[in-house]
Amino acid sequence: MADLFDLTGRVAVLTGASKGMGLHMATALARHGATVVIAARKQEQLDVAAAGINAATGSDRAIPVACNIGSKEQLQALVDTARDRAGPVDILVGNAGVNPYFGPISDIPDDAYEKTMAANVQSNLWLSRMVAPDMQQAGGGSMMFTSSIGAFKPSTTLGTYNMSKLALIGLVRNLAAEFGPAGIRVNAICPGLVKTDFARELWDKPEVEERIRKEIPLRRLGEPDDFEGLAVFLSSNASRYMTGQALTVCGGSNMWT
Repeated sequence: MADLFDLTGRVAVLTGASKGMGLHMATALARHGATVVIAARKQEQLDVAAAGINAATGSDRAIPVACNIGSKEQLQALVDTARDRAGPVDILVGNAGVNPYFGPISDIPDDAYEKTMAANVQSNLWLSRMVAPDMQQAGGGSMMFTSSIGAFKPSTTLGTYNMSKLALIGLVRNLAAEFGPAGIRVNAICPGLVKTDFARELWDKPEVEERIRKEIPLRRLGEPDDFEGLAVFLSSNASRYMTGQALTVCGGSNMWT
């Protein structure tokens, strides 16, 4: 049964992986045997993250590569580096995202809208195209992209971000349909509110956190390590018949959506 979750010999590329959810997912994949190529914008943070992963696993399983997801050229360099240093890519975790604007969607500047959609949707399309040939050659692989429960509802302050995350689920479903015949699985992860730096503006006040906590059946906000097992599951043979799905991980706050 343990073999279901064995990732020995597999190569994973993860964006947004220098801290928070991405770092926890990368560490979990490495603990289960994968070589993880972790990307984010700042090399210094990545170097610290990679050292932590290597210390946790007792081996050199993490390769840090600075990359801005808004640049197609930098994404290609990330994938090329992964191939050169670790081998063909078996697993893709598109976790990076942006939210440059907080306010009514009717007032969003064009550049903020375009940046949101490009980073949260188009960059993941680019990445999927870049790694798909490796997976096709291997006869299969797994891609997963971080969406949000915001995809399922409107917001007067996070409207464009939520739109981008719904579009990302649409991308996941289309990629699943197109790549499925090659044995490539594509799924979306939809977190609820997680205590990360990225979401700090939404929870970092005691009274706000308490109010939100009471609305969640499990009575707590998400933690970055809540996504470790899911990343391993989606990367491994344990989920070999699952594709095109949006998995909601929210402590029950969106169970009826």
